[in-house]
Parts: sequence; structure tokens; C-alpha cells
Amino acid sequence: MTDRKAARGSPGRVAIVTDSGADLPPERAAAAGISVVPLVVRFDEAEYRDGVDLSTEDFWRRLSEPKAPFPRTAAPSAEAFRAVFEERFKGGASSIVCITLSGDLSATLGSARIARQELPDREIHLIDSRSASMGVGMLAEMAVEQAAEGASGAEIYAALAPRVGDLDIFVVLETLEFLRRGGRLNPARAAIGSVLSIKPIITVTDGRVETAETPRTRGKARERLFDLLCSRPMERLAVLHSMAPGAASFAEELTERAGLEAEAVSVQLIGPTVGSHIGPGAFGAVVLRPQA
Repeated sequence: MTDRKAARGSPGRVAIVTDSGADLPPERAAAAGISVVPLVVRFDEAEYRDGVDLSTEDFWRRLSEPKAPFPRTAAPSAEAFRAVFEERFKGGASSIVCITLSGDLSATLGSARIARQELPDREIHLIDSRSASMGVGMLAEMAVEQAAEGASGAEIYAALAPRVGDLDIFVVLETLEFLRRGGRLNPARAAIGSVLSIKPIITVTDGRVETAETPRTRGKARERLFDLLCSRPMERLAVLHSMAPGAASFAEELTERAGLEAEAVSVQLIGPTVGSHIGPGAFGAVVLRPQA
């Protein structure tokens, strides 16, 4: 599940890096000191860096336009990762912990690995989140918390690597078309879903997108989502949506059912990287379960 390079040198300041698939708003990442390497989003021939040339709000605005071209994504280059790694080392970091999108969903992890190989004398730890969206973001924020407590890069890696398996993500989709066209779902499954007008609940299992449930109505899907998310205790919770009506009320009810304080739950608008494959109208959550 994880990928690590042996630590070199003495413990010191640890820099945290992730990619735009973590769905961390730029201001939130900046406040935490997290560097975000952007994936590329394309609308026909126009190419944008997620969070740099294209904001989340602009992405959804553009996607809602009549006859909007279908968005496609591409992983960052190894050069993009190397530039961020070098910048953090020049800024005083002694080591880096980098958490990426699932290696089975994107070539992003592969680019980070190449960048690490090009810096053989630096301490860089790579973690394959085996997840997406705030599943990646939660791990990155946990890494920041541990770094603030004085943990070394190797210690953060050792603490977070086992937590990858504690992440659950469940999202109700308005349509399977975006997953199908993005190559993240079997075309036959997408066609069946369209014919039956189901509101599928997807999950990420061992790093891959799977269909968890296939309710026939949005109301039934919403109720089933509560069951899936609240089936076990929660340590952290982030509600996700892609301009979905009722996202705020869903977050409020989920927070109440989970027995959490409102301040402990974040509500995130899904960004361009993940949104290109999810499409509009989706809602759900990422949960970090307590460690066994």
C-alpha cells in the first residue's frame, strides 16, 4: 500500500506535499503549509492546472454551461513534483512526506516516484493513499499535525502508512456517465445504470472505484448512505459534494447521526480533478475509522 525511501540525515523540519486530487481548498492547504502539485484538467484543447489556472468554482461553472465539453484529467509530470520537492528542500525542509491519489486511479504516484529517484540524496517518503478526495486530504492534514509535534519524516510515514486501510469513502452519484467516459468504470455497468435510472453509491476499495449499492431513488440512496457511513465509529469525517442540492442538510444530519460536533466536520466542494470523473450532483463523505 505504501512506498518508502530509507531516511538519510538527522531529524528536522518535515514538509508535507500532496496533489490536487486531495480536494484541499488552496487557502486551507496554504494555512497548513501543505504544498499541492496540480493535476491537469482539459476541456477540449484548453488545458488548466487544477487550483492554479482553474478554480473549483470556475470548473463547476464551466461544466454547467450548455454543451460544455467533457473534462479529462492528466497526472502531473515528474518535473512538477521535482520542482515542488526542490522548493521545499531549499526552504529548509530536511525531509518530505508526500501523499498521493490512489496509484490505481492515477499515474500521479508514478510521477512522484520518478521525481524521488531524481533526488537520490534527499529523504522523501511516498504514501499511496489508496483513496481519493479528502481521503488523501485527511492523511495530509494528519501528517502536518504530527510534524508540528516534532515527528520525523520516517516517523510520520510509519504512523500514517497503516491508516490507509482505515479510510472509507461513499458517494451517491447523479449519473455514471462521467466515470464511464473517464475510464474509471466498466461501460456495461454504466449502461445498465443509465437504463434503470439508479442512483449508484460508489466507494473506493483497495484503491479502485467500485459500486457499493444501487438504490433506485435519490431518497433511498441518501438513507443507505447514512447506514454505510455510520456503520462503524468515526475518528474524522469530511462531507463531499459536487454542487449537489441538499448537501448542507445532508451534512447536518450526518453529523448528528454520527454524534459529532459540527466544528469537527468539514464540508468540501469536490474539485476539478475528482469532479471530472464524478460529475455534478454527487454527495457523500470520507470517514477515517479508529485504528484497530
